[in-house]
Amino acid sequence: MHLDVQDLRNFYYRSALGRAAQKSLRDRMLELWPEAKGQTVVGFGFAVPLLRPYLKDARRVITLMPGPQGVMPWPAGMANTSVLTEETLWPIETGHVDKLVLLHGLETCERPSDLLEECWRVLGPGGKALFIVPNRAGLWARRDRTPFGYGRPYSPGQLDAQLRKHQFLPERHVGALFQFPSSQRMWMKSGGLFERVGRSLPTMMAGGAFMVEATKLVYPPKGQVKRKRVRNPIGVMEGAAKPV
Repeated sequence: MHLDVQDLRNFYYRSALGRAAQKSLRDRMLELWPEAKGQTVVGFGFAVPLLRPYLKDARRVITLMPGPQGVMPWPAGMANTSVLTEETLWPIETGHVDKLVLLHGLETCERPSDLLEECWRVLGPGGKALFIVPNRAGLWARRDRTPFGYGRPYSPGQLDAQLRKHQFLPERHVGALFQFPSSQRMWMKSGGLFERVGRSLPTMMAGGAFMVEATKLVYPPKGQVKRKRVRNPIGVMEGAAKPV
């Protein structure tokens, strides 16, 4: 079940809690990917709150938004990069993406396996993807007042298994959204402290969401390829009649 693009925009750009969530997610992403100079960066779902730092140096930034969610123009005041697309059929050539970010895309997709296959298709050799999903053990997944309360939340082990099944190698895990998912003034004022403390905790104690950086794998043929020489002798006087 996808949220409407208007609800997502209102949360991330017009609410204090949404702006705090945007900062938490973006800061963690930039720890993993500080730059994307000369690269093609693609976001799927509603990844636009995170991609602005790459607009300056990236070769190209594309924001894909699924049909059931809807689309909005982005970024404001610049040439539009948003594209309305089917969930599992993207208008991108095979192997042309260097960095791929999924936010509110995987957990709400009705066909996650097909979506992961599409992610694998568009990534180039050695391309990296960042999957951001709600933590099933976190508080954010239990409150439907935020976008992280919709769809299927994951545990780190569940997401790793799903990625490996579709030829991705999970490499790094980080948590985000350590503050309480409430817009009350008391919790908002202490949000920065919770975020700083949470970043020092082990990944298994992730906050409301966690991120998994995964690399595309291209497997070689299994086993050893051996040449087999087949002898095909030429018959001399083959077919000649036997002497009587």
